[in-house]
Amino acid sequence: MTSDLISFARGAPSLDIVDIDGLKAAADAALTTDPGGATGYGTAIGYPPLRKFLAEKHGVAEEQVLVTNGSMQADAFLFDELVEPGRAVVVERPTYDRTLLGLRQRGADVRAVTLDTDGIDTEELAALLESGVRPTFAHVIPNFQNPAGYTLSAAKRARLVELAEAHDFIVFEDDPYVQIRFAGEPLPTMLELDGGRGRVVYASSFSKTVAPGVRVGYLVGPADLIARIRVRATNTYISPNMLAQAIVYRFCVDGGLERSVATVNAALRERADVLCDALAKHIPDARFTKPDGGYFMWVELPDGVNVGELLTAAEQRGVTFVKGTDFLLDGGESTLRMAYSGVRTDQIEEGVARIADALGSLRVSAG
Repeated sequence: MTSDLISFARGAPSLDIVDIDGLKAAADAALTTDPGGATGYGTAIGYPPLRKFLAEKHGVAEEQVLVTNGSMQADAFLFDELVEPGRAVVVERPTYDRTLLGLRQRGADVRAVTLDTDGIDTEELAALLESGVRPTFAHVIPNFQNPAGYTLSAAKRARLVELAEAHDFIVFEDDPYVQIRFAGEPLPTMLELDGGRGRVVYASSFSKTVAPGVRVGYLVGPADLIARIRVRATNTYISPNMLAQAIVYRFCVDGGLERSVATVNAALRERADVLCDALAKHIPDARFTKPDGGYFMWVELPDGVNVGELLTAAEQRGVTFVKGTDFLLDGGESTLRMAYSGVRTDQIEEGVARIADALGSLRVSAG
């Protein structure tokens, strides 16, 4: 492997687009204005001012919000509360690999429903429900989905909420990328469309907009569900990282979040453009849909390409990505996820060219 590894594998912003100065100022403000709250244990609800800020942002009561150590912790608490061994849970096909892992570890009967370029196939889901399957919840990443980069359409959002009401299940709206939009118009959340009926649990994160290292995420849901999860949180860690949450709060209210989102979105728009152009140039038979935001793009290579062999050959040439098979229960042998968030613009074409060279070597070997 060459020493200058180009990585399309990690869904994280590169350091050059993280607002370090803004975070320094936010940390100083947090420790100056509320040293006790920022450095104390606190409670499992999270840092109270941030919880209130999020409740106001989503138009819900504070009792409906729980702030956690990253959205993956929020996911884990929700899964622990809702997953019943042997009972169905719906996911998108493909979906985030950690979601699959968490659900399978808890014994869920995972039912994967096709993901189209405009989101989960709601009519396939409707047919599954009509067949008698009764899921506890459907896990959906509505904006710039991980791993595919696709966005759930407005019509499908409304249809999902309708199906949840008709068939008595919860929509788990996992939405960490919602603010990373660089094309098109924002769409209403399913939490908003639900109108307080309690059919939607919403999760998001500041890892993608502030910095991954802050590890601040949150859940919004029915007050009784959040109260039960709060007990789990108390028994897990007494309280989450109050200092990080206090810094994030000051970053938000002092204008840092708006500046950070603008910086990240401008950079990722450029990176997505360069990636699409490089794929079209170097791997013209690759199929992909240019994303309107987020960190990721799903790439389909011609049938017969073994993505495991391709990854090995690519890493020998100093470039890496994540195999599409990691995000699926089965299939996907010719697919891959490319994250453009953590790679500089000047590295992208070189990285794609290395993948193309690796692909060419496999084709030569196949003869």
